[in-house]
Amino acid sequence: MIERDLKKHLDVILKGVEDVLLLDELKRIISESIEKNKPLTVKLGLDPTSPDIHLGHTVVLTKLRQFQDMGHKAVLIIGDYTARIGDPTGRSVLRPSLSPQKIDENAKTYMTQAFKILDSSKTDVVKNSKWLEPLKFAEVLNITSRFTIARMLERDDFKKRFSSNLPITIMEFLYPLMQAYDSVAIKADIELGGTDQRFNLLMGRELQKEYGQKPQIAITMPILVGLDGINKMSKSLGNYIGVSEHPDEIFGKVMSIPDNIMIDYFNLITRLPKDEISVIQKNIENGSLNPSIAKRKLALNIIENLYDNISAENAENNFNRIFKDKTAPEKVDEFFIDKKDYPSGRIKAISLLVQSKLCASNSDAKRVIEQGGLKIADDKITDINMELTIEEINSKIIQKGKRYFLKIIVK
Repeated sequence: MIERDLKKHLDVILKGVEDVLLLDELKRIISESIEKNKPLTVKLGLDPTSPDIHLGHTVVLTKLRQFQDMGHKAVLIIGDYTARIGDPTGRSVLRPSLSPQKIDENAKTYMTQAFKILDSSKTDVVKNSKWLEPLKFAEVLNITSRFTIARMLERDDFKKRFSSNLPITIMEFLYPLMQAYDSVAIKADIELGGTDQRFNLLMGRELQKEYGQKPQIAITMPILVGLDGINKMSKSLGNYIGVSEHPDEIFGKVMSIPDNIMIDYFNLITRLPKDEISVIQKNIENGSLNPSIAKRKLALNIIENLYDNISAENAENNFNRIFKDKTAPEKVDEFFIDKKDYPSGRIKAISLLVQSKLCASNSDAKRVIEQGGLKIADDKITDINMELTIEEINSKIIQKGKRYFLKIIVK
């Protein structure tokens, strides 16, 4: 019985995982948890250095949710104190520090979005300032005495900066120690993180040993590739799907991902069983399942997890209206124009795109028009100098590209 339950647990835990340190220890503590009916403490630390999260951030959140669903204790640590330093992982320069007020503002938005993935009623949320701020200097010295500079320079990013004569502050060395102390404070059995967090997770194991605790199991998750199919999902690269984006937008973006990364998305950001995903992959490979049909299933699953079933169905229906029926979505947001602001009674097409926020700048709007991406009431606009009559565009639908629609209302 225990062996069967252990296999079921491991099938879920290991789905999409990059690495486990150490797998035999993981099997042992899972078996003990099942036998004694005692949940494990699973830790995930998040630094609220920005207010919004995208699907790339949800990879570890989804894994934590899987542990929740199996009955384990999920501890989400808000790194309000560590965020004052900023995680130096992958950085070639010192990260600018954030004010406590900005960190708190980011944390509120971050948590709202994180609970689209996690079960809030089963999540212990705690700020690490609770135990880091009261530490006396003697206690900090005690922690630092347990690690050497040579050990810290084993980190790839520190090693590269040191060999390139780029500055590394002592404060940055403290970051992995502070994150490690989080594991000591909550007596973590398992810590989750991205592959870029491996060093920090291992430091947690080492510090727990120093404090006489059982060392945590470190589980790392792969980095999610963005919509371009090449680079890490990132807001700065524009290849991301935000967790708070409209379901219609999410559906359209998911349908645009390259076929070759689709299974990674199934494994990393859905809670579908591994066997079901394997069947999907096999059927795509043998030609019995069209990749676009599988992608629809992926989009529906993602939206159901972030919103609900009805939102997912509506998003698919709107996608069909746009791409199959070649019509506008059933519901279209409105953009209001005050005719008093246009005494000539005319507005440039470029200005309309920018003012409606369909484009971020004049150059962006110009590019859209030149590429044939602007339609008003199904009429394609290709002249970047085109001026539109205010009254004629009243109540008309403006369309940018294939997925963006607004209804113009003149008042």
